[in-house]
Amino acid sequence: MQKPQFDQILQAAERLDPVVTHTPLQFNASLSEKFGANVYLKREDLQVVRSYKLRGAYNKMSTLPASELAKGVICASAGNHAQGVAWACQYLQVKGTIFMPSTTPAQKIRQVRLFGKEWIDIRLTGDTYDDASNAARLFENETGGTFIHPFDDISVMEGQGTVGLEIVNDADFEIDYVLFAIGGGGLGAGVSTVFKARNPKTQLIGVEPEGAASMKASLEKGEVVTLEEINKFVDGAAVKRVGEMSFAVCKENINQVLTVPEGKVCSTILDLYSGDAIVAEPAGALSIAALDDIAEEIKGKNVICILGGGNNDILRMEEIRERSMIYEGLKHYFIIRFAQRAGALQSFVNDALGPTDDIVFFEYSKKTARERGPALVGIEIKDKEDFQSLTSRMKAAGIEFTYINDKPELFEFLI
Repeated sequence: MQKPQFDQILQAAERLDPVVTHTPLQFNASLSEKFGANVYLKREDLQVVRSYKLRGAYNKMSTLPASELAKGVICASAGNHAQGVAWACQYLQVKGTIFMPSTTPAQKIRQVRLFGKEWIDIRLTGDTYDDASNAARLFENETGGTFIHPFDDISVMEGQGTVGLEIVNDADFEIDYVLFAIGGGGLGAGVSTVFKARNPKTQLIGVEPEGAASMKASLEKGEVVTLEEINKFVDGAAVKRVGEMSFAVCKENINQVLTVPEGKVCSTILDLYSGDAIVAEPAGALSIAALDDIAEEIKGKNVICILGGGNNDILRMEEIRERSMIYEGLKHYFIIRFAQRAGALQSFVNDALGPTDDIVFFEYSKKTARERGPALVGIEIKDKEDFQSLTSRMKAAGIEFTYINDKPELFEFLI
């Protein structure tokens, strides 16, 4: 099977030099202090389209013959890849048709249109990336245009590999660990090719969201597998199936794949924003979120986390905060069956809540001809250790309740 080549990544770097930003490799003092290591961030969130995806898209398109470009290019994406292709279309003056799920946030659609201008046509179809990809492939067959795959393409992988090339060229120290997000595997395949050629002793660690760990599942089985269901929250890295070619490279090159809960990713996003004024998207924060899992082994080591993107819609921040607080054990939801009498809520407040507990969500509708009526109640606590005291007080007061944080099918329906 064909694989990305180091000499081709060198050529890709020359091709990309006038187009992409050579993003900084920044020492991060707060993370370094926390982990007792030298932690550096490769800031691809500062790239032209705020993610590394431009590298692969432009490298692929710039190597296509003029006869192919004349027929136009096609891609399917819900975000960063679409923006990279759109930017390359405008720069190269090539017509592009970009298929995006109908559920794509308006902010991302605007960004794609901004980068592509009159050179692109956006088509919203289906509810998922897979729906958009199927539509794009049909359009490819109908028009003869060239499909620009977001990850399972050698030229795309070699373009992404220039991230790794910049790292090894900029680092004036021995690199012990490199962590990067894995979605379809294109970044991992490209970056690992560079390190196996230039720094073979570096530990290469891929990171996936817990709810969409398709590379980990594939590595465990020894072949590419398709996940039946995924959590799409970390949208830049949530794929049901990794690439065939990217899997082959990652299987050979990567030392370890870690998975991170989506709530942990949210906490990391908030920490980066409040501590370093860095706006990271969920997939961009994956590599940093995984540091806790290897905290002991990286002490005293030189560690690089690739911060892959910063396309985070401000409208998602409330959801990110919510997910973070639930993960940290600071926000809890209950269905509480209140006695339908005056003063029932006051009794609950007096008997169940501690001095630092706060009701932040309350939804109740009085039921006729019933002694009790259910209410959906959200409570924030100051420390996660306070949860046991809260539920103990509720039981002691004879309050009937159902805890729903640990019932995902019910929780997602109600909240």
